[in-house]
Amino acid sequence: MSRGELTLLVGTSKGAFLLSGGPERSGWAVKGPLCNGWPINHVIGDAQTGTIWAGGGGDWYGAGIWRSADGGESWDLCKLTRGTMDEWAANDPDTAAFLNWTPEPVPFDDDFSQIWSLGFAHGKLYAGTKPARFLASSDGGRSFEHLDGLANHPSADSWNGGAAGLVLHTIVSHPQDPTKLWIGISAAGVFASEDGGVTWERRNRLSNAAACEGHSHPAAPRDGETGHCVHNMMRAPGDNDVLYQQNHHGVWRSADGGRSWDSITDGLPSTFGFPIRVHPRDPQTVWTLPLNSDTDGRFPPDAAAAVWKSADGGKTWEAKRQGLPQEACFFTVLRQAMAGDTRDPAGLYFGTNSGSVFASLDEGENWQEIARHLPTVLSVEVMDRR
Repeated sequence: MSRGELTLLVGTSKGAFLLSGGPERSGWAVKGPLCNGWPINHVIGDAQTGTIWAGGGGDWYGAGIWRSADGGESWDLCKLTRGTMDEWAANDPDTAAFLNWTPEPVPFDDDFSQIWSLGFAHGKLYAGTKPARFLASSDGGRSFEHLDGLANHPSADSWNGGAAGLVLHTIVSHPQDPTKLWIGISAAGVFASEDGGVTWERRNRLSNAAACEGHSHPAAPRDGETGHCVHNMMRAPGDNDVLYQQNHHGVWRSADGGRSWDSITDGLPSTFGFPIRVHPRDPQTVWTLPLNSDTDGRFPPDAAAAVWKSADGGKTWEAKRQGLPQEACFFTVLRQAMAGDTRDPAGLYFGTNSGSVFASLDEGENWQEIARHLPTVLSVEVMDRR
């Protein structure tokens, strides 16, 4: 992966994949599966050094984070917890030999089963787990510590898992201030730290309690707060800590770092979806990908795919369909499976549970399928080595 190249980092149910578009974001070449075929929930990279991290695992493997310092040519595994594989191999030499398994200590025993999210900022690598724990590494992912301020939050005993369990799936950092962090947990909501993860404040309050009225869904806003099953969240560019989130029920905007939230769902075809994306330079431009509902199949409304765009902070929305399937489209786009680059015009990318990756090089106006027949796509991120 040389300077000037743009690469999509794709996590799937059967390993990580790299999609190289070269300097021109074209002629996409697929490399993978990587990371020994582990389920990989999230892949991120550091464009300055070219280092890539891939987090995942599960009940069989345990949890771990793979690291490549050479653009994906070779990988090292930082194994964090034990899985069923380790138990079987430890008790049966034949199984150990078959799996090429050797006993190695793990720092967190069986405290969690998967890495669900990664974040890299100001020289630190962060990881979110299932069940929801928050880890940090100061040595590039070779070792991790548990930041127990979140686990010890006074509300922790009341957290309830979403359909995928109690997962810490979103990590948001401040581009200039290393002390500011935001995380999303399903289904406990948004939390913020202003001391680098030592202490946390829960931030789910509505700006207008009347927004709770007229909603009967179990995940809907109530008691003066947004629904706690936040699906994805992103900070907008600028100095004002504007945040957007796609919730299990609705799309929301905060102008004050999550201390209060306003609904911006009006104009969208449904209240349900997973990803959210903000323009790299314009805090008013945002994209999301609504699905019909949580109980009716979780596919695009009317089985016709569209990315919905707002250019005014969510006051109005417009469907962008050019190049996307408009008949018999039943795919799902998951919470971490939509990404963007910082070029001008900005590129947008998303992956589907049916194994396709779509790209737009003109800020969502036109789309093209750049990969197909991959395993279930769990995440998409961009590493641009310009």
